[in-house]
Amino acid sequence: MTRGRKGARGRRVALGTSLAFAGLLGAYGAWHAWTAADWRTASREPVGLAPDPAVVTEAVVQVYAARAWGWRGYFGVHSWVAVKPNRAAAFTVYEVIGWRLRWQSTALMIHERPADARWFGRAPELLADVRGEGVDDLIARIDRTARAYPYAGRYRIWPGPNSNTFTAFLGRALPELGLDLPPTAIGKDFLDGELFSASPGGGVQASLFGLAGILAGPAEGVEVNLLGMVFGAHLWPPAIKLPVIGRIGWSRGGPRSLS
Repeated sequence: MTRGRKGARGRRVALGTSLAFAGLLGAYGAWHAWTAADWRTASREPVGLAPDPAVVTEAVVQVYAARAWGWRGYFGVHSWVAVKPNRAAAFTVYEVIGWRLRWQSTALMIHERPADARWFGRAPELLADVRGEGVDDLIARIDRTARAYPYAGRYRIWPGPNSNTFTAFLGRALPELGLDLPPTAIGKDFLDGELFSASPGGGVQASLFGLAGILAGPAEGVEVNLLGMVFGAHLWPPAIKLPVIGRIGWSRGGPRSLS
């Protein structure tokens, strides 16, 4: 009898937890839909996270992510890398944009724009900020690595390759960025033709085409990926990672140097 009561209590707890999580997702989806705007009039204005090149003359590399446009934003983000060499007058942004393949042979875009511009109305989150000595060399390596991106002629929302696959590709090649891409960066774990690899943050991971895998590293903590849904935890700064919702925890901190 006691065992039966414990089993029933456990089922009620599991059901309640599931309903609460579903309610949270529903509320987030409703908020996201309510705040949506026409993409043609959606803001692309900067939000004040990037330094003014006229004031900050040192070299800067920043990585951003913002909720994707439309229904994709319920589940995932679009990410990009912005660089400003020493004494440069503007930021150059490296990003992959899938719709470019409708009229061009590459989804890779390298162009000047505000580093922290809204992504069609969605405010970006700053994921990495590296400045100072040695960053000019890092910027040159980012440029070479970006131009060697192997999936520039392919784009697939799930499980990749997409914009987050590109940002993760740069992170694997340049571990000094210390990237901790959010769990909503669907496509970051896409590996084509290999099972094991460095992670975007300089750790290690195993991934089956981005559909299932595990990751561990100092920048990212521990993550488990199941069909593109990423669950994880980070000890310091403390954080948990959930699909759809994203990273919940302490701030990653401010700008850092390579030394």
